[in-house]
Amino acid sequence: MTYPATESTAVTADSARASLEALRTEIGKAVVGQDSAVTGLVVALLCRGHVLLEGVPGVAKTLLVRALAASLELDTKRVQFTPDLMPSDVTGSLVYDARTAEFSFQDGPVFTNLLLADEINRTPPKTQSSLLEAMEERQVTVDGTPRKLPDPFLVAATMNPVEYEGTYPLPEAQLDRFLLKLTVPLPSREDEIGVLTRHAAGFNPRDLHAAGIRPVAGPAQLEAARQAVAQVSVSPEIAGYVVDVCRATRESPSLTLGVSPRGATALLATARAWAWLTGRDYVTPDDVKALALPTLRHRVQLRPEAEMEGVTADAVITAILSHVPVPR
Repeated sequence: MTYPATESTAVTADSARASLEALRTEIGKAVVGQDSAVTGLVVALLCRGHVLLEGVPGVAKTLLVRALAASLELDTKRVQFTPDLMPSDVTGSLVYDARTAEFSFQDGPVFTNLLLADEINRTPPKTQSSLLEAMEERQVTVDGTPRKLPDPFLVAATMNPVEYEGTYPLPEAQLDRFLLKLTVPLPSREDEIGVLTRHAAGFNPRDLHAAGIRPVAGPAQLEAARQAVAQVSVSPEIAGYVVDVCRATRESPSLTLGVSPRGATALLATARAWAWLTGRDYVTPDDVKALALPTLRHRVQLRPEAEMEGVTADAVITAILSHVPVPR
């Protein structure tokens, strides 16, 4: 497979950025009107983070992840989380081989580049927690032996926000492992007309190759982009601004749980990735504001009385951003 914008053996930062920007066009061949979710997935790849996609059924959450994998030519696997799913069904297990009289390890679906964890809140906490080591350490330990996962490795988990029967809330420790929580909204009227028009013309969401989706970037482009993001400068004023925003969540009267230092480092990382994607080698307060909601909304917990009054985590974070002094 030949990828665009290579320079002899090395990939430049500019060519890597152009390749990742081309993802929007490729994914747009299958998914209409979800640009912010596409951008969030790219930011997560740059930061080596994981994504929680929340939206009602039928808004193309699964299709979005599949289209991303096809555009990057990443290996992808899907796990449908159900109440009877066991941890070994995700991580893999030791299998006895009668011919050799020995146990051998059989890889689970977690051994992939892009794992789609569909309806992750439908499985019990024991199975949910089987992903914790994989998400944080990039490895799986079975029978005392750690096994490295491939790089890149990203978990894209979906969750239905309106159906609670038969679901298990994600524990705070696992929510904190997700770099971003992206909301996938219902499309606008124009976008929905576009979806129907495509289906009327013969679009088959199960055949992305026939839809014309082709790889526009590979591992080399992604690695070059990650190295470029690591060079994005952060001034002491910006670092202080990130800390002030996160500390303000801990003091909010509407919240019982504020953002931890892990959340502050996550916000700084996503702001750097966004700054690089927009063509800058330094972070501005606007970069922090642009990524604050998806990076922080799942790291805070509302007070019960605030929830009863209709307050949302997004509203609290937005109010904090409007009150915390912005560095000049």
